[in-house]
Amino acid sequence: MSQITSISWSVDSLLTWSDFKAEFNPASFEDAHSVIKYRYTWTINSENVGKQIRFFIENINLTTEFYPLLSWVRSSQATSNLLKHEQGHFDLAESLRPEIVEHIQNVFAGKKFPTRGQNQEQQKQFAREDSGLMIAHEIEKWEKFLYEKQEEYDNSTDFGQILEKQLGYDNVFKKLRDMI
Repeated sequence: MSQITSISWSVDSLLTWSDFKAEFNPASFEDAHSVIKYRYTWTINSENVGKQIRFFIENINLTTEFYPLLSWVRSSQATSNLLKHEQGHFDLAESLRPEIVEHIQNVFAGKKFPTRGQNQEQQKQFAREDSGLMIAHEIEKWEKFLYEKQEEYDNSTDFGQILEKQLGYDNVFKKLRDMI
């Protein structure tokens, strides 16, 4: 039986407590913890510029993913309000995704990068590898931004305990689901 390693954000699905598969951390002050990251895909193309092949990066796409095997809940605190707060982490990441995609695409827009390698096949392989590392570097910056936004969300709602603040976020997230 295989475990689901990630859940992609979808307007049609909401997290359930059964999605939180990791053992809770008894040393943590949190009652639940969600691990959310961006998975990325892209296209690389190349062209001859003089005697050198240069590659360029296009069609960068991000998918917001929740990682069940790294996410946990303290079972005694598994309430519907806390679950809604944790869903908010997932929704917050998704709401930031279009802005992040735009910024990352702008970093690479119109830029051509030199290739390494002694022949065309090596150059293609290195272009794939190098472009992936370049995008990963940009994603890393944006995941730090996401982490800061997640902390802001937790602090302003006191982890979902300040119901008025949580309701404000819930309304923003509802609009996200209604837009799509």
